[in-house]
Amino acid sequence: MSAETKSCQDALPPKAIEGLQLLAAGEYFEAHEALEAAWKAERGPVRELYRGILGAAVTYLHITRGNFTGALKLYERTQRWLMPWPDVCRGIEVGRLRRDLETVAAELQRLGSTHIAEFDRSLLEPAHWR
Repeated sequence: MSAETKSCQDALPPKAIEGLQLLAAGEYFEAHEALEAAWKAERGPVRELYRGILGAAVTYLHITRGNFTGALKLYERTQRWLMPWPDVCRGIEVGRLRRDLETVAAELQRLGSTHIAEFDRSLLEPAHWR
């Protein structure tokens, strides 16, 4: 069993839960702050999972602010942070988040930097968890 899989057995800390709730509410900056606190507090490998989810929040924030280049750069980093994790970790549907982010990136690339204002924000799916 990998270190990633072993750390998936544990419960989510309060700051991670708060970050997920804020992300679901569309409060991307605030979600980033809470998830960053969870990331900084965590000493195990799962900190990279929190880093990936906070990266999703910042990717979404860049989109809402019209920052095409920032959104795509952060999307690429975020996918690297999320890639090692199983589809479900600590109740978070990581596989679904990776797929949702792929959909977001495809739409961004389709629109291009000149049409980012037309981005359909309903595509900004939260990280779902159980």
